[in-house]
Amino acid sequence: MRRLAAAVAGATVLVTALLSAPAASAYPPSPPGESTARANLAKLTVAPDGSMDGYDRDKFPHWKLQDGNCDTRETVLKRDGTNVVVDNACQPTSGSWYSVYDGVWLDSSSDVHIDHVVPLAEAWRTGASSWTQSKREAFANDLSSQQLIAVSGSSNTSKGDKAPESWKPSNTGYWCMYARSWINVKYTYDLTVTSDEVSALESMLDRC
Repeated sequence: MRRLAAAVAGATVLVTALLSAPAASAYPPSPPGESTARANLAKLTVAPDGSMDGYDRDKFPHWKLQDGNCDTRETVLKRDGTNVVVDNACQPTSGSWYSVYDGVWLDSSSDVHIDHVVPLAEAWRTGASSWTQSKREAFANDLSSQQLIAVSGSSNTSKGDKAPESWKPSNTGYWCMYARSWINVKYTYDLTVTSDEVSALESMLDRC
């Protein structure tokens, strides 16, 4: 009886601790569901990728100030992390980040990259080359869509500027969300898709 009481007490402490533990900050706004994603994907213009002539990351100014002295990168680090503490310059001094691309936890902000879900180069060759500088800046700093997310540096480096037909997150459990996010960003900004890209996205949506 004494052991049972101790076990119950221990379980109560554990449950209380779990309930009182700070929850992770919200990730980017949730994209439309599978059915809407498929419908929006069907509305996108299918065309070969355009030229990379004239491309330069500087044509997508980032990271701009968002709130006080916090720029876009620092804002995403605070939003996507757990128990993030920042200094007066808005630089994280502690916290942890879960990288959904490869399913790993990171305890140092120096190991975290802020990924543009639709890479800047990919946007350039699918429509952004004709945009104004101000629109490209808005795209590169967009916190209102799924365009920005904190992930591991290794997964971001692996992705580079690849589209889904050439790169997918190693965490297959994230494929549905990744496809929905990618589609919504392209739909929001009226960017084109290739036929191979459509096939890859449809395949990932099958995981939903």
